[in-house]
Amino acid sequence: MKKFISLLSAFALLHLQLLACTGISITTKDSKHIQARTIEWGEFPLGSKLIISPRNQEFQSLTPQGKNGIKWRAKYGFVGISVAMDGFIGEGINEAGLNAGLFYFSHYGSLAPFSGKDLDKSISDMELTKYILSNFSSVEEVKEAFKNIKVVPFMLEKDGKAPPTAHWRVNDNKGGRIVIEIMKGEVKIYDNPIGVLTNSPDFSWQLTNLNNYVNLHSGSAQAFKLGEQDIFAVGAGSGMLGLPGDFTPPSRFVRASFFLHTAPKPNNAYEGVTQAFHLLNLFDLPIGTEYAKSSEVPPTLPSATQWTAVSNQSDLEFYYRTMYNSTIRKVNLKQIDFSKTKWQALKLDEVEKEAFKEITIK
Repeated sequence: MKKFISLLSAFALLHLQLLACTGISITTKDSKHIQARTIEWGEFPLGSKLIISPRNQEFQSLTPQGKNGIKWRAKYGFVGISVAMDGFIGEGINEAGLNAGLFYFSHYGSLAPFSGKDLDKSISDMELTKYILSNFSSVEEVKEAFKNIKVVPFMLEKDGKAPPTAHWRVNDNKGGRIVIEIMKGEVKIYDNPIGVLTNSPDFSWQLTNLNNYVNLHSGSAQAFKLGEQDIFAVGAGSGMLGLPGDFTPPSRFVRASFFLHTAPKPNNAYEGVTQAFHLLNLFDLPIGTEYAKSSEVPPTLPSATQWTAVSNQSDLEFYYRTMYNSTIRKVNLKQIDFSKTKWQALKLDEVEKEAFKEITIK
């Protein structure tokens, strides 16, 4: 129990600004829907596991008072990856093709003060992804559900306040995409026309901020004369000069939006999944960039990007790779009997830190 509390406290209270997630949505020419994202945490290994959750699994949410929140029985089985605790799902896909994930929303995400009322309707923020994946098949169902649930913190800080929370993206296999944000206790649900999500500030601000980059375009900039001097592109891609290159959430949102929408449209799911991983390679966050002094860098973390996941919603496939092993692993949900399987929390890597297998050349 002491280890449980200390891990949760560290996860909730330590430097949430070091979390930096980037998510993108891809639709292929043959109408397959792909969701992909990274997850970063620059303090310590998150202890993430591959979670297999069956249909009819019984759950009860945590609240700051204990395990006394909303009770439910899972309508759908799902596969996902946990963060910090096995019951805290960071990203996943269910057997109906619904995808959901949490993205940290520091300085902006703020829940209403916890009152202890309506416990039978209270779901903790860290369990909201699990609640969504196990109950719903479409974004419309999720929107409707928010009329009857109350998102509460899973714990309180020493001063009695709720720690910063997340915002969430939810995507169905018909192309529905929403972002859920809670600021000062007020729930806001946005449609996601750009198919991108990072972290703070709020989603509407991120969309407006794209207007500051109206001059960017794919390809090369036109040559021109400046007085008697010829001004011309010295390499490919000069139409993107001015694209922000740092790792802040607004800059990553801009980069992801332009890279996503200038990339060729994939023909099929295989190309879509492959393209998703290629695009997210551009958002791997080197651990050293997060610390002012090299002596502060945690020695156990090879990367701040601890894992990258891709959901093929149309074919019910879940892919991932980790900071220890760049090999892409695949889980085929169609091969899982969610009516018979048991809740499982599996290692993401068979042997962590031993990612390279030598091959013999004859």
